[in-house]
Amino acid sequence: MSSLSLREVKLCLLGDAGVGKSSLVLRFVADSFNENSESTIGASFMSKTLIVEDQTFKYQIWDTAGQEKYRGLAPMYYRNAAAAIIVYEITRKQSFEALKHWVKELRQFGPSNIILAIAGNKSDLESQRQVSSDEAKEYADSIDALFVETSALTADNVSYLFEALSKRLPQESIAQPKPASTVQLVDETPNKPKNEKCGAC
Repeated sequence: MSSLSLREVKLCLLGDAGVGKSSLVLRFVADSFNENSESTIGASFMSKTLIVEDQTFKYQIWDTAGQEKYRGLAPMYYRNAAAAIIVYEITRKQSFEALKHWVKELRQFGPSNIILAIAGNKSDLESQRQVSSDEAKEYADSIDALFVETSALTADNVSYLFEALSKRLPQESIAQPKPASTVQLVDETPNKPKNEKCGAC
C-alpha cells in the first residue's frame, strides 16, 4: 500500500443552539444519533480520520456551544482553524439569519484563509421548512462557501459534507512527515537530593 499524505485539519462548528451541531459531529465520527443529546457547554472535542482521493485527513473537530453566554469563547476555538462549518436548521429562519452573524465574525476575527461550509441541518423535516435551499445556496455562493443540506438523524449528506470540504482544502498545506528531533532536559536545581519524591506529581 502506498503511503498517503497526511493533513491535520482543525475544524470548528458554529451556529445557534439547537441546530444539531453536536448531532452532526456524532453522526460523522461514530455514525450514531442520540435523541436525548444535551446542549454543549463551552465546546466539545472529537476527532476522526478520513481518506479522500488518496489523501488522509485527520479532523480535529471543535463543536462550540450556541448559547449566547458562551459566544465570547468561540474565537478561542476557531483560532488557527483550517475550516469551519456554520450550521442552521432549515425549519428555523432565525437560525439562518444568525448564521450570517457567525460568518461576519469569522471574517473579522478568524484566519484569513479559512474554508467555510454552510450546513442546512434537519433536512428530514422538509414539511416544516422555513429556509429554501435556493436562498441558502445563493448566500453560500456569495461568500464562496460550500453548501450542503444534511440530516444527522438519517445521516443524509453528513459524510458528503466532510468529503466535499476536504476537497476544498489547499493542496499546499498538506503536512509532510517531520524529522525526528531530540530535546535534552537539564536539571538546574542546585543541591537537589537524589530520588526526591514530588508530592504534586
